[in-house]
Amino acid sequence: MFGCVWEWVYLGFCFNQMVMDKIKNIDILAIGVHPDDVELSCAGTLALQKSLGYTFGILDLTEGELGTRGSAEQRKKEAFRAADILGAEFRHILNIGDGFFQHEENNLKDIIRVIRACRPRVVFANALSDRHPDHGRAAKLVSDACFLSGLRKIYTEYKSVTQENWRPEVIYHYIQDHYLKPDLVVDISNFLDKKMESIMAFESQFYKEGSTEPESPISGKDFLEFIKSKSRVVGRSSGVEYGEGFNTARPIGVHNIFDLR
Repeated sequence: MFGCVWEWVYLGFCFNQMVMDKIKNIDILAIGVHPDDVELSCAGTLALQKSLGYTFGILDLTEGELGTRGSAEQRKKEAFRAADILGAEFRHILNIGDGFFQHEENNLKDIIRVIRACRPRVVFANALSDRHPDHGRAAKLVSDACFLSGLRKIYTEYKSVTQENWRPEVIYHYIQDHYLKPDLVVDISNFLDKKMESIMAFESQFYKEGSTEPESPISGKDFLEFIKSKSRVVGRSSGVEYGEGFNTARPIGVHNIFDLR
């Protein structure tokens, strides 16, 4: 009996993964080099935009296979659970090599295929520089892929269909471990709980009482408090309770000066 139950659980996960892996047109594509980068850094913003009627998908560039805790397969299950919590239209996971990926054509084209398949107006990407060297390298890789995706002479296919060129309107780089002065702060005061719920979907990575996994810089109970405190500090700088910060490579344009706080 229990074997049948676990079979159904596994089949249910496989079905959910297939659904979540189905790329479709969205407004925002949130890209992280590791599963959980998006949740830790911009989940509140995604939840806010979702509440306003915008759609988003998540792209992980690696499986996070070099992480101190858990396994690639476990993190994949956790990633799809987190995407479901946030209400993502899809989550797609590449495998360009945690820790060792290079800025080269194959990796750029893997990202371009996803960008052209979902045609986002906005892309969220890793921090411009950070403690983990993958983050800054991924920021450059994604930024270049967004530009190259707009060149019609770069040929890509998705599901055996030739893709049309597509360039997102803007890239916002979320802020991660190191404090970087934000160019833009999003008020997530009403969505902090949703952000934390999505983070806690990654049970293997963060604090869980009784866990036998090895300790890591992000596995202590204090790290979860740090995430909340950081959001409070970022929010305070722009006059809100909790915020998420972003950097941009170009000036931010607005239609109405009174939209700014």
